[in-house]
Order: sequence, then structure tokens, then C-alpha cells
Amino acid sequence: MTHNRKPIAFAAPSLGEEEFAAADAVLRSGWIASGPNVTALEAELSAYFDARPTRLLTSETAALEVALQLLGIGPGDEVLIGAQTFFSSGNMVEKLGAKAVFVDVDLKSRNIDLADAARRITVKTKAIIPTHFAGLACDMDALYAFAELHKLRVIEDAALAIGSSWRGKAIGAFGDITLFSFHPNKNITTIEGGALVCNDIADAKRVEVLRFHGISRLPDQTRDVDFPGGKFNMSDVSAAIGRAQLRKLDGFCQFRRQLAGQYLNRLKSILGEALLPHAGHAGDEAGHSWNLFAIRLPLYQLKRSRADIMDAMKARGVATSVSYESPHLTSLFRGQGWKIGDLPNTELIADTTLTLPLHAGLSEADVDYVCDSLASVLEEARR
Repeated sequence: MTHNRKPIAFAAPSLGEEEFAAADAVLRSGWIASGPNVTALEAELSAYFDARPTRLLTSETAALEVALQLLGIGPGDEVLIGAQTFFSSGNMVEKLGAKAVFVDVDLKSRNIDLADAARRITVKTKAIIPTHFAGLACDMDALYAFAELHKLRVIEDAALAIGSSWRGKAIGAFGDITLFSFHPNKNITTIEGGALVCNDIADAKRVEVLRFHGISRLPDQTRDVDFPGGKFNMSDVSAAIGRAQLRKLDGFCQFRRQLAGQYLNRLKSILGEALLPHAGHAGDEAGHSWNLFAIRLPLYQLKRSRADIMDAMKARGVATSVSYESPHLTSLFRGQGWKIGDLPNTELIADTTLTLPLHAGLSEADVDYVCDSLASVLEEARR
């Protein structure tokens, strides 16, 4: 079954004349690597995060690697990781020689289950990486009480949560270390890019060293290296685009909330509330930035697989995705002994999740079309 309607992208950046002009100005300036726009965007992000020092990197994955290095995480250490997350979290912990210890999640919010985290702590546990899934903030009060009780550093994976808040305070404006992604499928983009928000200027200065070869400058203007750092500095072209995007962030998030509300209203009768994503914390309606809209499919009622459902949606011009697979069941971690049944909620989500289009380029008519298409596809799959 095919349709002539314009295809609906799963995700798409919202770029306009302001971004085009900003990039053009940098290209014409001749200063296209890290420069004044990087410095300016760092200052603007820092202001957004209540003056906490913020440093830009080439990706959130790079920011995670640097954050782990900043905390001295390495061989012999263990790091707890909320298992509904992208592969980069476990990868970076393993890359530095530490052990990734995955933690199950709450079935509805898909955020880290602190009771399960407590069961997995050992004397080797040094840090915890919770993911604010889809833009929904973790319970920050409970998270930081847990971290304080067990003397853990916190690296918040806020890749999906730029523009999110907890009790009216922006994610990134408080806490320990917070990481953001500016990939094109996030709420704002720098093409590729990420940010690391830390607590003091000394850590920010260290991040500057770690993101650029481990180089520090000596008083005589020569250079020294005290750590084998990578090269993760953002270009000024990307930062200029990011500055234009940041000015639009609140508007983008508000529109995403509007579309997410429309999805929730339409899909309640199609799927039932249990299979819909968490709508946000009580009394904090504007806190969810809705980077993703991930439903769960009632596969036990269907005669077709998730792949079949995705193909049928694609035939109707609707792109979908899977957010996320179980990281502990990848080849990398199966090789370390992880197996099916270790994280039941994570595995159930991974087996049944389907992520629908949600971005600032959608219209309300697009959302209606996606919902109508899904209803038709599911009806056919039940026959």
C-alpha cells in the first residue's frame, strides 16, 4: 500500500535564514575552527544553566568520554548506567577500561530504577549515569539523595533533554555533571555537537585540556601534555548555528509539547494508556521537552512483527524508529555475561518500542495522519 502524500520524516532539524546567515558569516570570516562563536555559545549556555560553567565538544559521546576522564574513571572502577539509553554510555565506560553495570528502568518513565541500582552497587562503584529518557527528567530529588547516600558522582545523560526541567529548574542548572547532545535529531542542533556542564571553573578548565589533546600552555608560551587527550573541539561554524538555535529552543519545546499532547489524546483510544509514554511529572507540565515520542506496541495482539509494522508505516509515508534496543544484549556485553532476563523492563521496552515522528517541522495534520496510519496498520495486523 503506497500513498502520494509527502513523506513524514522521523526527525528533522528546524533551520532557517538566521542559521544560514550565521554559518555564512563564519565561513566568510575565515575563522572556522574553534573561535569567538564557541566562546559566545558557551557563555550563552552557561547563562541558560544558571551560570554553571559549560564547555562545547564535538558530540555528547565525546562529552561523556571527557566527563569520565575528568572523574578519573578507569580500570577497576564500575559505573551504573540506566539501561534505556543509547549505546554510547556503555561504550565510553568500557573504552576507558572501567566496567559498565546496566540498571533496569521503570516501565512507564523508562528512567533508571534506583532500587535496582542499589542492588548492583559494589565497593568498586564510582559513578552513576542516568538518562532523562525522551526528555522526561528523572526524579532528581531521589537521584541525588541516592548518589549522596552511596557517595557516587553523577553524570546526567541529558542528550534528549535540552529544554527539560525539574520542579521549574532547567536540567543542567543544578546537580553534578550534565551532558547534552546537539545532533540534528535533538531539540536544537549544531549539526554535530555536545556540551558538558560542570560545577566549577577549575573543572571547566580541565575539560578544555581534555578535549584538545591534553595540551596545556606554559608561562613561556610553550605547550605540555599531561594526559593522552583526544580532539573534541567544536567548530565556530557549528557554534554559530547553535547560537541561532538556542534563541529558538523554548519555542521549539513548547511546540513539541503541543504535538505530544495531540499524540497522547489521539492514541489513548488506539493503544490504551499503558502503552503510551510518560506524560510528565504532576505539577510540572512544562518540564518535559519531548525529544522523542516512543510508544509500545501490543505485539501479543498482533499477527505481524514490529519490523512488519514499521514497513507498513513506511509504505504510508511515515518514518519510525526504535528507541532503544537493550544495550546489555549487544554482542559487546553478551560477551561479558549479560543475558536475556537480566533486565526485564528494559528488555520488554526494547522488544516492543516504536518511536513515532516528533519534531518542530511537523504539523498538527501530520500528527493526525501518523495516528490514523498507525490505527489502520494495527487493525490490519490483528486480522
